Amino acid sequence: MQQDKLIELFAQSFRDNWSLPAFSDYQGSTCTYGEAAQIIRQIHCCFREIGLKKGDKIALLGRNSSNWAISFLAISGYGAVSIPILPDFNPEDITQILNHSESVFLFAADNLFDKLDREKIPGIRGVINLTDFSALSFVNQEVKDRWKKYFTVEHAGKSSPDNFILEEFQSVELAIISYTSGTSGFTKGVMIPARSLLSNVIYAREHMPLKAGDPIVSFLPMAHIFGLLFEFLFPVSVGCHVTFLTKPPTPQIIVKAFQEVKPKLILSVPLVIEKIYKKRILPALEKPVVKFLMKVPVIQIILHKKVLASLVETFGGNFHEIVIGGAPLSKEVELFFRKIKFPFTIGYGMTECGPLISYEPSTSFRPLSAGRLVDRMEVRIDSVDPFSQVGEILVKGAHVMLGYYKNEKASTDAIDSDGWLHTGDLGIIDADNFIYIKGRSKNMLLGSSGQNIYPEEMEARLSNYPFVLECVITEREGKLVAFVFADPEQLDAEKPGENHLKEIMAENLIQVNKELPKYAQLSSIILVDKEFEKTPKRNIKRYLYT
Repeated sequence: MQQDKLIELFAQSFRDNWSLPAFSDYQGSTCTYGEAAQIIRQIHCCFREIGLKKGDKIALLGRNSSNWAISFLAISGYGAVSIPILPDFNPEDITQILNHSESVFLFAADNLFDKLDREKIPGIRGVINLTDFSALSFVNQEVKDRWKKYFTVEHAGKSSPDNFILEEFQSVELAIISYTSGTSGFTKGVMIPARSLLSNVIYAREHMPLKAGDPIVSFLPMAHIFGLLFEFLFPVSVGCHVTFLTKPPTPQIIVKAFQEVKPKLILSVPLVIEKIYKKRILPALEKPVVKFLMKVPVIQIILHKKVLASLVETFGGNFHEIVIGGAPLSKEVELFFRKIKFPFTIGYGMTECGPLISYEPSTSFRPLSAGRLVDRMEVRIDSVDPFSQVGEILVKGAHVMLGYYKNEKASTDAIDSDGWLHTGDLGIIDADNFIYIKGRSKNMLLGSSGQNIYPEEMEARLSNYPFVLECVITEREGKLVAFVFADPEQLDAEKPGENHLKEIMAENLIQVNKELPKYAQLSSIILVDKEFEKTPKRNIKRYLYT
């Protein structure tokens, strides 16, 4: 195996694990590595026959599935550039992405393609159905007939470990344009080179113990780089068996899949972990009898062991660790999970780094950090004292993007003349390069005496209080206010009534202010009657509320 070549990692894994299961759709069909290789060969045959070239832009629009995975590997293994599109984007945004990226071909779920106006995407020469690889739409009948004719074993030839070869990228060549769902306006196209993907995969292989045959559940959207790398590309590179959740992943469906598949490594976002804590653990711990017993050290140890066993079983009971990323984890939840010795860790990254910036295994993780800087990157905190004074986190190294597609100004704003990527995140580091994130620079507020206030930290605290499902803290007329969307499930279960709910929020305000410094006191909590508007990545569009 050559660890300096991205695509060869996957080609070699296919050859080595030919007869092993590769991809399954949850509660659906399974294909082996050899069977997936055959479909890739047929796709490549069609690409050649309809005139697609190395470097062409080919888009993917659909939820996670075996066919999405096969299509991505076929695109990359042809030397083309993948344009993964989050299925939750609206049709107007999808149209803009297809045109802006200059995509010439599209793999799409038929129900999503049906919502698009074909006349508004004239650059797309052909559209293939992700359900069965049938032709959905082509610029002319002749090209459509070619796809039907050549997508067969007879014309493509039989694939085998001896003849399975994929086209290689050069390290600096563009491999993916990822359209991130930014929280402050329309998305930008992040140009991710092969070297970034390769470095992330190799780092994962060196630090996360997976082997051929290990089961993985893929529920984070593969159109986002976090899920793509660590629930798909890295596991495939070592021959894992990946099961895709093909429907919107609710916490209930995710937990059910974990218990059935029993994955070896789990990726998650804080929302899933915090919801399990608030819905399953906290109610039991808040019972008067349990509160009393928890004061007895010996009994507390026994109760913690029971909670730990229940949690481990919830996630399938077979995992090495859970890696949490994508947003800050509630401090209360993190400290409790540390206390009961639950095997989880927190990573930090961004699409522009493909995605990893910092990570540390759960066995050596430092509480409240975001892990240690990965060994292929450099970090600098833009402050006079990076160990104690918060500054913007700057990074440089193999993971960093090439820039934003067709957006020179945004590229030069993000990457300075010395090659440092300005993350927009604020934090400090310690002597061992553990990173501690304090918030986003664009979200930072100033106190009355010039103190820096980080609303994300305050929101994490407030979210732990009764009936608070999600919240946004902002400044109004010189005062800090919290907008809160109350938990519908808890409202349905307890039916507190409007006046009582306001009383609960008033008490929440008193209690959370006891945890906050004087300069960061909240003046009020304002209830909103509908869920905050979010990006397809489920980040709140803060600019709409600030």
